[in-house]
Amino acid sequence: MAVDRNRVELVTIVDDDEAVRASLKLLLQSVGLASRSFGSAAEFLAAYDPQQPGCLVLDVRMPGMSGLELQEELNLRGAILPVIFITGHGDVPMAVEAMQQGAFDFLQKPFRDQDLLDRIQRALARDRENRSQLAHRDEIRARLASLTTREREVLDLMIKGRQNKLMAADLGLSQRTIEIHRARVMEKMDVQSVAELVRMMLDQRQSATGL
Repeated sequence: MAVDRNRVELVTIVDDDEAVRASLKLLLQSVGLASRSFGSAAEFLAAYDPQQPGCLVLDVRMPGMSGLELQEELNLRGAILPVIFITGHGDVPMAVEAMQQGAFDFLQKPFRDQDLLDRIQRALARDRENRSQLAHRDEIRARLASLTTREREVLDLMIKGRQNKLMAADLGLSQRTIEIHRARVMEKMDVQSVAELVRMMLDQRQSATGL
């Protein structure tokens, strides 16, 4: 996923109650947070953009697609947007289930405005952290893509700890040619040491399993 660092964070409200949407938007506006609102999960999905940073404030019970079903759909799409559920008293077991499915937090009605704002600020911080990690991984993938086939072979041997002499024998090249390729790998990957290169590649492999 490419990451756009220049977009304004948006707190997105999805609730079928128009009065609730209006009051939450006023609350967010009072503390300088940009927001948008939708009256249904379907309306939100029609406008959903994975590039948009922020967080989602979501009612559990809604006509049509419920909040839990919307969360499931977002999970299927690989969304990283932190979700804060707003629940009624009888919805707490559902909220617990939502947490198990990866929701960021939930808040039971009635709640204090400050409690919601505190959770939103934490969710926005989480989203910034997640998107920063994704941006860094995108940069590393771009650096890897810039390597030639031979440079990638040398990189693979470098992170295995192979010495230049053994690399030369493995690849049928001179040690001087290996030294040149190593220098290019270090330059293109923008690292100062082999240890840093190894850590970078380990992180890249781990990122394949998710954040």
